[in-house]
Amino acid sequence: MTATETFADFGVRNDIVTALEAKGITTPFPIQAMTLPVALRGRDIIGQAKTGTGKTLGFGIPALEAVVGPGEDGPTTDGAPQALIVVPTRELAVQVSSDLSIASANRSVRVLTVYGGRAYEPQVEALNKGVEVVVGTPGRLIDLMRQKHLDLSKVKVAVLDEADEMLDLGFLEDVEKILRAVPEKRQTMLFSATMPAAIMSLARRFMSQPTHIRAADPGDTARTKADIKQVIYQAHKLDKNEVLARILQAEGRGLTIVFTRTKRDADRTAGDLQDRGFAAAPLHGDLGQGAREQALRAFRNGKIDVLVATDVAARGIDVEDVTHVINYTCPEDDKTYLHRTGRTGRAGKRGTAVTFVDWEDLARWGLIAKQLGLPLEVPETYSTSPHLFTDLDIPEGAKGKLPKEKRTREGLDAEVLEDLGGPDSRSRAGGRGGRGGRTGSRGGRDAGRGGRRGRTRGGRGGDCAERTEQAGTGEEAPARRRRRRRRTRTRRVNGEVVAQKRTGGESADS
Repeated sequence: MTATETFADFGVRNDIVTALEAKGITTPFPIQAMTLPVALRGRDIIGQAKTGTGKTLGFGIPALEAVVGPGEDGPTTDGAPQALIVVPTRELAVQVSSDLSIASANRSVRVLTVYGGRAYEPQVEALNKGVEVVVGTPGRLIDLMRQKHLDLSKVKVAVLDEADEMLDLGFLEDVEKILRAVPEKRQTMLFSATMPAAIMSLARRFMSQPTHIRAADPGDTARTKADIKQVIYQAHKLDKNEVLARILQAEGRGLTIVFTRTKRDADRTAGDLQDRGFAAAPLHGDLGQGAREQALRAFRNGKIDVLVATDVAARGIDVEDVTHVINYTCPEDDKTYLHRTGRTGRAGKRGTAVTFVDWEDLARWGLIAKQLGLPLEVPETYSTSPHLFTDLDIPEGAKGKLPKEKRTREGLDAEVLEDLGGPDSRSRAGGRGGRGGRTGSRGGRDAGRGGRRGRTRGGRGGDCAERTEQAGTGEEAPARRRRRRRRTRTRRVNGEVVAQKRTGGESADS
């Protein structure tokens, strides 16, 4: 491929070329240039390239070329999907659909995204009206197939994106079930950054004489990307937040993703950064889908500039101008490291990846470093270490809080929280701003414990709850109706009963 070749030179139809040009996309990346000549002929492909090198259009353009939209020349399928793209996570599904919608902007092709966390009804309605391309996660795809809403009998192109991640998440059986539901005569494309043995076995069973394409920049033989600066520090747990706060004040820092190992760490770290004046938000699986999309939109729109995420939730995030990725906790293995750091340095841009290694993670880091050719020796680093400031271009005098004059971001609350109508929306009402994760989930736990806490020794927890509910409505609780007494008065003379008089009707309050 020469530097002047464009998508038109590869035989891509003109309406797709002009749609991409309108977004400033004119020259293919290596994986795209190597894939398009083969894929546009309808051949099966195994595409392997480093994260952030443009795999989406490598399979997206051939898929769009193969489908026929309403009113276009060619055989129609009465609205049944003609292309199916299976991805491991919700965020990646949204990203792939967005890229396909951009490429097909000048056509009548309809692209539908299906994944869990959203209501079924809009997705079913769209399928009934007809779509040409479906992008979805395995679980929701199988649910729609089981309910007879999704007909895959007319699929011409099937794509598996980030196949290794689907293997890691345990979706392999679901993927096989989906591939058995599409016609045997089809084009199958499998794309991923890494290619484990189980994925190769899957390819042999469901693909026909695939062409294996590995794309890399000339001279770049390392497994990590050459345009990402790799910095590793041995940091103490009690000093990590101070180190992180100083890194976030580095010169030229743009959008930043901070990776944590657990959801609780993501919540705690995001909250600490907010207290220090940074526009930060968490992203993890305990958040409702509306809150996850709210955080991503706020991140893309620049209302926040720090996203604190877990690995699964951030898989497939493709956001422009991410300059820094910070591994707040050491990755589990080399594949996780590659996928985390691949969120920066995308589309030919440069980035910085910083990794914190705890004392107990030194052995794990040794294995990762050997696999990826990274330094085994990790300098012990504190928030006051001079090399921290020089390595990352941090201004001298930077402290643990962002100066007030630099707090210019609008924050997460400036982004609208959508009610997606899915199962998460029913549990959002009591959460902070409707967010189903950090506050909402705690509310759920507290609500579940309310039964225990409401009980007293006298067994009158129900009365306590009733009085609390009445007090919460602002209404005055009605006085409890008292039991009315009845008395019998007996008159005795010399020990003998001479008269009895029954009295009643008076209240105990009288």
